[in-house]
Amino acid sequence: MSLFSKLFGGKSRSEDAPRPAAKSEVYGKGFRIFPEPQKAESGYRIAARIEKDFDGETREHVMIRADTIASEDEARLASLRKAQIFIDQMGDGIFD
Repeated sequence: MSLFSKLFGGKSRSEDAPRPAAKSEVYGKGFRIFPEPQKAESGYRIAARIEKDFDGETREHVMIRADTIASEDEARLASLRKAQIFIDQMGDGIFD
């Protein structure tokens, strides 16, 4: 990455490369959790996409937390756990 790219927010080639699709985990009564940690300055931000089908229509909620974790694999596990807790607390209300 050149000096000007660094100064003006350019991305390196590794950041431009497509990432593999997240594997989903079925949880509770039909919820699908896709752990998708986001790269942050201090590691990876906890984030996940939660989906559920209602009468043939798929509804989606994106959960992003302020927490960051150094390892991407650990952030993926933490994202899954946080999404499970969120589902336990909110149930179908996530999509309201």
